[in-house]
Amino acid sequence: MMIRRELPHDIDAVRAVTAAAFRTAEHSAPPVEPGGDPGEATLVSWLREDTGWIPELSLVAVEDDRVVGHVVATRAEIDAHPALGLGPLSVVPHRQTAGVGSALMHAVLGAADALDESVVGLVGEPAYYRRFGFGPAASIGVIAPEPGWGDYFQVRTLTSYAGQSGHFRYARPFDRLSG
Repeated sequence: MMIRRELPHDIDAVRAVTAAAFRTAEHSAPPVEPGGDPGEATLVSWLREDTGWIPELSLVAVEDDRVVGHVVATRAEIDAHPALGLGPLSVVPHRQTAGVGSALMHAVLGAADALDESVVGLVGEPAYYRRFGFGPAASIGVIAPEPGWGDYFQVRTLTSYAGQSGHFRYARPFDRLSG
């Protein structure tokens, strides 16, 4: 398996991987259009068109010349301070639990650190994301966009973290998904 930056010819494959990964996920966003792909697949398209898109942080996992996974981190904010919002993280169902998602997470976090980013936020299963250094956002004074997320809203600090705290805000396309 190889992890690399997303290329223009990967866009359709990334959408297919994201749709497949979230089609049967327990906590998936509803389709934007009735009968359409899960909301996460549309979200990636919206993010790609947003000013918060960071091409260096949209990564694919490739096996036998096929995209089998994708992760993206986009510009977010903690009050007025730059941060990253991670997600979605997608792996085709037949390759889940095979280390593809872990490889993508390590790669995107390493790339974010190399770009001198300071903190990454996400919504996800604490037991899964703890292994990547994530913990409850509230523990460092970062307030989730939705209070009901509780410990499912997590952050990971990176090398240049300087104590940023306050309200977390994802890139604007996330608002379109939930609203």
